[in-house]
Amino acid sequence: MTLAAADRGVNPEPLFATPEIVADRRADGTIWLKSATPLQQDARCVGDWLEHWARQTPDRIFLGERSSVDAPWTTVTYQDALRQVRSVAAWILAQGLSAEHPLVILSDNSIDHALFALGAMHAGVPAAAISPAYSLVSKDFDKLKSMIRLLEPGAIHVSSLKPFAPALAAIEPLHTAKIVGGDAGSSEAISFRSVAATPETSAVAKAFAAITPDTIAKFLFTSGSTGTPKAVINTQRMLTSSQQAKAQTWSFLDHAQDDLVILDWLPWSHTFGANHNFNLVLRNGGTLYIDGGKPAPGLFAASLANLRSVMPTVYFNVPRGFDMLITALRDEDELRRRFFSEVKFAFYAGAALPQNLWDAMQELSIKTVGHALPMVSAWGSTETSPLATDCHFQAERSGNIGVPIPGTELKLMPSGDKLEVRVRGPNVTPGYWKAPELTAQAFDADGFYLIGDAVKFADPDRPELGLFFDGRVAEDFKLNSGTWVSVGTLRVAGIAALAPLAQDIVVSGHGGDHVRFLVFPNIAACRAIAGLPDSTDMNDVIANEKLRAAIAQGLAKLRAQSEGATSAHATRALLLAEPASVDGGEITDKGYINQRAVLTRRASAVAVLEDDASGEWIGCAG
Repeated sequence: MTLAAADRGVNPEPLFATPEIVADRRADGTIWLKSATPLQQDARCVGDWLEHWARQTPDRIFLGERSSVDAPWTTVTYQDALRQVRSVAAWILAQGLSAEHPLVILSDNSIDHALFALGAMHAGVPAAAISPAYSLVSKDFDKLKSMIRLLEPGAIHVSSLKPFAPALAAIEPLHTAKIVGGDAGSSEAISFRSVAATPETSAVAKAFAAITPDTIAKFLFTSGSTGTPKAVINTQRMLTSSQQAKAQTWSFLDHAQDDLVILDWLPWSHTFGANHNFNLVLRNGGTLYIDGGKPAPGLFAASLANLRSVMPTVYFNVPRGFDMLITALRDEDELRRRFFSEVKFAFYAGAALPQNLWDAMQELSIKTVGHALPMVSAWGSTETSPLATDCHFQAERSGNIGVPIPGTELKLMPSGDKLEVRVRGPNVTPGYWKAPELTAQAFDADGFYLIGDAVKFADPDRPELGLFFDGRVAEDFKLNSGTWVSVGTLRVAGIAALAPLAQDIVVSGHGGDHVRFLVFPNIAACRAIAGLPDSTDMNDVIANEKLRAAIAQGLAKLRAQSEGATSAHATRALLLAEPASVDGGEITDKGYINQRAVLTRRASAVAVLEDDASGEWIGCAG
């Protein structure tokens, strides 16, 4: 159930600004939405933030990391970060890097990664962080090769040479970049320590002074589910205006310097981890502890150890992370007490949070500290850097993505029975690198970015109550009956109905009579309900009758909730033993499943699922 306002027992308004929204309903059926609050003056570039805090709070910890859960935290202050960033900038300039030959970073989040990227941007040179999965998980390196060909980097950074050796060998013929390794000590590579010790020159101050809001700060790649991933141009204006809007909606940031502590794993190769979370800390003079764990089997234990060591004041995660956190909070009294006592509010993004997880967090916090932890979200994309809407109020239930941020306009276009949403503002990309045709196709005649999502109002008569994500326009499909299936909505409902057994769901049934689910199972939960040891092969787990019965019960529950509507429940489910593929574009670092890529790559599984004669499925009677 969803908790009523009276049950939440908390007023989060001191944390946030009250939304004031203008809705212009036009004769052609479109609705233009914007904030009534104008966007205030923002910084010239992200380097101005670092310069400011190095002067104002030189000894405050900016970044922290540790090599293992038993190791002490290694930290860097704002003053020391600026010193190293200027040294890196001197090296960048001496090597002749530029937008045409930028810095590429292949490794995961680290202090070295942050300082190298900030150093490049301080010199007016773009940094391009590429997901480590393309180097460490991929088998063919095809997407990594396409990215290197596109960028023609002047320098490539890896945290350690050995694990990246196969990827570096695969791309060696495609570039003339200097290789910088965190542990380098050979003739083939330079150590990052030596780069960060480069004497600062007058050229650094000159290059920094020449940066404008239109200077390219970084290139971030889209997921690239088919073909070559696109390099999204991120200008300084995009990054600074996004954080200025965030500061105007999260009003507590005006006095948050001593109380903004974030522990975060979200990758800097994605806009959420980099432009939202990292820049939130930098813009507001907070402290970011880099979480070496992730919400994945075998890795979340590190996240929990770090959480026991450093409790954040704002907690960020994706739905999969909240799912795993809830289990830990139920099991550990002291962790639960500290979490709900010290975290001001929780923020979920990357995908919609299933309602059962929202309810669990609310119920645990009320039980622990007597009031509900505020739960908020936002919406956007790599092209919007990422903030386009922000839920700077406590919504009644999960899924509310909020309202347009100051300075950003939304255009809602009728599309069938949905409202397609488009975005315009200073936070929106000018286009894709070296792809003028794709850039032209990405905007409409009014200059709005065609993001491809649909939204719906919480209350059409009260736009200030926010919007709900209503799926990807291109993902939705019709059944033979002519009924539209809202894939995004059904995916979340399905995960909740099958909880905790479904890690994620892909919805199929295009042109058929019924909806079907391809299910990526939560391996640990499935083994537990089947009563099988951890060493059991996944194929044997999937064949277990107890598990199949539990899945069937979940399908029956969803059908009952849908009141029999064929577009709102699935009649069959097929459990997938093979995890989502990085090379196939099925999954991102954040754990978001690409529906189209899975359906294309697993066409044979879809055929089995839709074959009425097949026994390889779990069915729901009726």
